[in-house]
Amino acid sequence: MHSDNSKYLAPNRRQLLSASGAMALGGLLPAASWAQAAWPSKSVRFVVPFAPGGSSEIVARSTAAELSKTLGQSVFVDNKPGAAGNIAMSEVARADDQHTLILGHIGTLAVNPFIFDKLPYDANKDFKPVSLLAKVPSLYVVHPDVPANNLKEFIAYAKKNPAKLSYGSAGNGSAGHLAFEYLKMTAEIFMLHVPYRGTGPMVTDLLSGRLDAAAVGAAAMLPFIRAGKVRCIATGSAQRLPQLPDVPTVAEQGFPGFEMTQWYGMLAPASLRQEHLDKLAAETMKAVKAPESLKRLNGDAAEAIGGTPAQFAQFIAAEQARWKKVLLRAKVKPD
Repeated sequence: MHSDNSKYLAPNRRQLLSASGAMALGGLLPAASWAQAAWPSKSVRFVVPFAPGGSSEIVARSTAAELSKTLGQSVFVDNKPGAAGNIAMSEVARADDQHTLILGHIGTLAVNPFIFDKLPYDANKDFKPVSLLAKVPSLYVVHPDVPANNLKEFIAYAKKNPAKLSYGSAGNGSAGHLAFEYLKMTAEIFMLHVPYRGTGPMVTDLLSGRLDAAAVGAAAMLPFIRAGKVRCIATGSAQRLPQLPDVPTVAEQGFPGFEMTQWYGMLAPASLRQEHLDKLAAETMKAVKAPESLKRLNGDAAEAIGGTPAQFAQFIAAEQARWKKVLLRAKVKPD
């Protein structure tokens, strides 16, 4: 009887252990799934590599506001200006907390790799593209004291006064820097470049008359144009803007094919896990196209895009190929 009972009890123990193991495993699986679905588990920092006051601010805050509604955690904008965006890009490239993102743009992704001898980040290896958020046409503006009502008059005045005029930008390698160098090369004029730590401080000097001109994203400049504080002499867009129907494009004023558009997209550190990237990309595409976001972006002449990570990666590669030629020919270098 004893022998029969041990044979009987042994399998029961194995069955109990097996059953308890299955229960434990069954309890772990939902927990793992829940952990993935719960991302983000804390506030998300969306770094903007420029000072407040420019188009980057408008695009970033609009996107962050919508993502805060759908991700279940707040998404806050953190401005980190300096070194043409290199400081912020380098910091975020090394971030591994799974909750840090950065606003990539034409300067940090398509300009800096070709004007700096050495960068503290690799634009193509240290980041994962999330989505192209928006495109913002550059507006060529002058202080009201500059005797030019259009691009033709401005170019003529610049050629007569080659050492007199200055233009400002948000910094070396910024979109505004690139836009004006592109115009200078195309129109064969010379102007002194004055770099600032962001669009905001540059606009302050432009409004006061300490600068003569600038190329600034439409979103940041429209209020000042409407108020008569600056004069828009041309738009860098392919077609005239509905917000400025009386202002002709650069192309219309004697330079066919000329187009200068700033663009902004979301990037994540390369360390962001794929399941988090997939969720973030899906929500970001919806955020950019949300009614409130569209209203704000369109009202500031910004075109909402909201593409996939693959589309954004292809776009970055095309822009790098495009601007590399311009930068090398114009010999644009950081000061």
